[in-house]
Amino acid sequence: MNLKERLEQHRLEEQRLAWEGTFLDYFEIVKRNPAVADLAHARVYNMIMAAGVETKEDGQKVYKFFADEIFGLEKPLEQLVEYFRSAAKRLEVRKRILLLMGPVGGGKSTIVSLLKRGLERWSRTEEGAIYAIKGCPMHEEPLHLIPHELRDEIRKEYGIYIEGDLCPACRVMVQEQYGGRVEDVIVQRIAFSEKNRVGIGTFTPSDPKSQDISELTGSVDLSTIGQYGTESDPRAYRFDGELNVANRGLMEFIEMLKCDEKFLYGLLTLSQEQSIKTGRFAMIYADEVIVSHTNENEFNAFVNNKKNEALKDRMILVRVPYNLRVDDEVKIYEKLINDSGLKGIHIAPHTLRIASLFAILTRLEPSKKAGLSLIKKVKLYNGESVEGFTQKDIRELQEEAPREGMVGISPRYIINRLSSALVREGVTCINPLDALRALKDGFEQHTGITREDKERYLNFIYEARKEYDEIARNEIQRAFIYAFEETARSVFNNYLDNVEAYVNKQKLIDPITEEEVDPDEKLMRSIEEQIGITENAKKAFREEIMIRISTLARKGLKFDYTSHERLKEAIEKKLFADMKNVVKITTSTRTPDPEQQKRINEVVQRLIEEHGYCEVCANELIRYVGTLLSR
Repeated sequence: MNLKERLEQHRLEEQRLAWEGTFLDYFEIVKRNPAVADLAHARVYNMIMAAGVETKEDGQKVYKFFADEIFGLEKPLEQLVEYFRSAAKRLEVRKRILLLMGPVGGGKSTIVSLLKRGLERWSRTEEGAIYAIKGCPMHEEPLHLIPHELRDEIRKEYGIYIEGDLCPACRVMVQEQYGGRVEDVIVQRIAFSEKNRVGIGTFTPSDPKSQDISELTGSVDLSTIGQYGTESDPRAYRFDGELNVANRGLMEFIEMLKCDEKFLYGLLTLSQEQSIKTGRFAMIYADEVIVSHTNENEFNAFVNNKKNEALKDRMILVRVPYNLRVDDEVKIYEKLINDSGLKGIHIAPHTLRIASLFAILTRLEPSKKAGLSLIKKVKLYNGESVEGFTQKDIRELQEEAPREGMVGISPRYIINRLSSALVREGVTCINPLDALRALKDGFEQHTGITREDKERYLNFIYEARKEYDEIARNEIQRAFIYAFEETARSVFNNYLDNVEAYVNKQKLIDPITEEEVDPDEKLMRSIEEQIGITENAKKAFREEIMIRISTLARKGLKFDYTSHERLKEAIEKKLFADMKNVVKITTSTRTPDPEQQKRINEVVQRLIEEHGYCEVCANELIRYVGTLLSR
């Protein structure tokens, strides 16, 4: 499809959305589909749920509406959706302001932006279609035209719930233009748009001395006073405040708690009574979701001020901390980099993972549990196996550190420093060491890092470097082992044969002599010792393996080389240990002989083809591991 055809298709879509009809025509639409007349909270909830929900193995729900933009914040998002679920049922919670509180760069603004952009798209679909009285400055729900005296009958007969009243401008219009005949009032379909100021409003605090409350509630149109004679005539008033334009949709208060008191107390009436109060009119009904966001310091100051008790009681707080899972942190940086215009720069494997590891370390609090270092805590939170701990320990760790994730290095800092490394002149590839170097160099420029923080962060750089050293060794050793998977499976099967004989107290048949022999204790221990299985613990470990095999067999599944994470790790380490001397000699030789050079070239090719390296970072990895093994 060329550009002309796309433009034509766009025009047809706009024409499809440009529906007009009388109020009676609209009422027929509502009778067929009552969701058309949903209140604002229900509209947002239906929009989120329409995108779909997945349930992870740990029972955590993943809402697809947020899944492509927000990572590692399942708990805050669940609380957010729970708020909209209750509010959609018209429970009292809908009369509360939703306040997102967390550190800078934690995703608060992104969540609100997703809701706003989502509403814009949703209102253009058939499921999210929304209609308004034509000419109403607050794009009002047409059902407000039905007199209060008739609403009970309408609800009993058609099951249609009606809430709210006509705005002052519509009351005048119905009398002036339609002679009070509400059935003739023209209704049109609308599409929410922040740019066009329809259904979505945004308010940003500024200097209290210069900011006027009219930015929220509208103002008098002085040019019409002579025509209408009084400021209290609705025709002489501009209903163009952010609260007016956000009617039927969503109102975002950016850093709400920084607003002047008169703005905050204006929200009391709106949240509890769902009405906007201006000096010249009676209460003006408004149906809108009020969402704000702030940081922890502002929130604490607000809570400690006794004068704010009334407003505090009208808020629903959702804490939005930094993400605490490495895998999700990597997704954040991958998305930000993919959305950029960066071309022609290769990012070596594990670069984003090591940067993410550092970021998570800065956000965690040390645990009082014996033997649980911060590195182990990072791995546990990331769903990895940590000896002596299980995933059940996570809940205890979270209860032990309720503020975890509220401080630390933000994703913005990480991506800023990665960006500086990526755009350096002459750079074609960056690796984990480049990333750590860039992060370290940026400490001096970061205004929010104290001397104590810097010392801690330098230690975390060192910890992340140690993790990378282990990864680098494993990458090279794995690449050196020819047909690694086949070799590993051979050792794996041999180990299982011996373990089965040991647990069942049976003999094995020697494949050459065909004589009965005892299980090979030396072989089993050489593997188990790689992951710290002691002599006293070997029996329990072997029995656990057999139980796992039996459990999978009952489910019709096969126990494979990758079925038991710790056993897989043990076998790999055993193979790596056997190859260490060969790897050491080859990688650390400054002037390799032809045979060694051939082996290096094969390793480089394998790293490129199978592990995502480029020629630059593959050779740098080999040189780096050579220095590690020579120490």
